[in-house]
Amino acid sequence: MTRVLITGAAGFIGSTLAARLLDEGHDVTGLDSLSPSYSTAIKRANLAALPPERFHFLQRDLASDDIDATVADAEAIVHLAGRPGVRMSWGADFEGYLRDNVLGTQRLLEAAVRAGSTARFVHASSSSVYGQHLGIPTVETAPLHPHSPYGTTKLSAEQLVGAYAANFGLRGVALRLFTVYGPGQRPDMAFQKFLTAIAAGEPVAVYGSGDQIRDFTYVDDVVDAISRALEHDGVLPPVLNIAGGTSTSVNEVLALLGEITGLPVAIERHPAALGDVDRTDADSSLARAALDWAPRVGLREGIERQWTRVMARRTAGAY
Repeated sequence: MTRVLITGAAGFIGSTLAARLLDEGHDVTGLDSLSPSYSTAIKRANLAALPPERFHFLQRDLASDDIDATVADAEAIVHLAGRPGVRMSWGADFEGYLRDNVLGTQRLLEAAVRAGSTARFVHASSSSVYGQHLGIPTVETAPLHPHSPYGTTKLSAEQLVGAYAANFGLRGVALRLFTVYGPGQRPDMAFQKFLTAIAAGEPVAVYGSGDQIRDFTYVDDVVDAISRALEHDGVLPPVLNIAGGTSTSVNEVLALLGEITGLPVAIERHPAALGDVDRTDADSSLARAALDWAPRVGLREGIERQWTRVMARRTAGAY
């Protein structure tokens, strides 16, 4: 049994990871500020689904609260907390992204250093650090040119993890996650918005032409990569791409949604959003070699599972 600390534990990936680690026999402490970036009711429901015997939840803000005792007790740390979303990171909202993604990460790292920790530190980075990279598929050594303020803060956080690992002995690794989807996805993310709209008989809002390509990654595959990184006793590369290997255009996804749901998909077109990139397409061979990891859930199967969850929650009156 390992004592694992998960920041952002009430979120989509965090709660899914907590359930996996508890099933594996670990003792898990979850930190989350329960910020209103989306419904706190959803976050509390995620937490309520976790068994309380070995899951301990603390509402804490990494950027301001005292977390020393909690960090000192951890044998491994998974840092998922942060402010998500490209489109909202412009203008006055940037201060919040800077606070949550950069300052929060730095304070977590400082707490680990004060504790004398040499724990495995797994940081959730993002494909957004690459920006409009034209080299396809994208490898970890590709140039880093974030295309949004959000991507800039994620790159800063990732580099902080590298700096603290190099100077203080933390066994840090940053996993660059590519467009994570699946049951329990945040309500502001594309698949959840699409499926919820289709279930309600409403038009699907699409920004841009729909020709944008994304490397979609099922949440269980992401959680599997994190779990393998935690269990790895040796030296890992400082950054690893974690992607599903299913680069697909938004328009192709919309056609697939029609097939899966058996319902009409009405499309409402909007101008392209600032900060959105044209394509993400990852080379995950380094993660395959280092972690003996590979994505297992294909796009159709993953969407089918997410659709089943959407309809179940709709039947229960949650949507």
